[in-house]
Amino acid sequence: MIRYFEKLRSTLPVIETPRLILRQMERSDTADMYEYSRLSETTRYLLWNPHPSPEYTRAYLTMIGRFYRKGEFYDWAVVEKASGRMIGTCGFARLEQNHRIGEIGYVLNPAYHGRGYATEAASAVIRYGFETLGLNRIEGRYMVENIASRRVMEHCGLVFEGVLRQSMMVKGRFRDIGLCSLLLEDYQSKMADASRSAVTDWRQ
Repeated sequence: MIRYFEKLRSTLPVIETPRLILRQMERSDTADMYEYSRLSETTRYLLWNPHPSPEYTRAYLTMIGRFYRKGEFYDWAVVEKASGRMIGTCGFARLEQNHRIGEIGYVLNPAYHGRGYATEAASAVIRYGFETLGLNRIEGRYMVENIASRRVMEHCGLVFEGVLRQSMMVKGRFRDIGLCSLLLEDYQSKMADASRSAVTDWRQ
């Protein structure tokens, strides 16, 4: 598994889904990222504040480029195939090699909510985490008020484990944080069930 982590640190692979392409963020994504990162609606349940200007977003993407080159950043740009636009990000906020744990996170332009894009992107990252990185556990954390984020996690198969009461100080307030997770054995069972269902459907 170590060699897979090293590979991830040297280059973030392109991941393709039916409607999306997940790739490294680029400075050319400035306009698309600023469109949603400037909105308080986007950052309401996030740790960061709205971007104040396109120049700020460009500087942020420049910094991310440096993190990519150092192998210290594991977040993909989420690009809609139909439009070619970057509509958000999805990836691992945390990777613990020794314990084989990854924490997934995602942000989506509010204009693209309700289309299943967050679930599609997160499912692809989860699959990469289990099948390529060899993770044993993938976690998702969310502020308890953010029901939509928990719904995405549950659509991806993560199971609610509980609430970490007032475990984070966010924007001047202690916040309750919900915790969901998916284990490798549960993921493998889910994939096996899907495979058996596909065979049954084909035979019918």
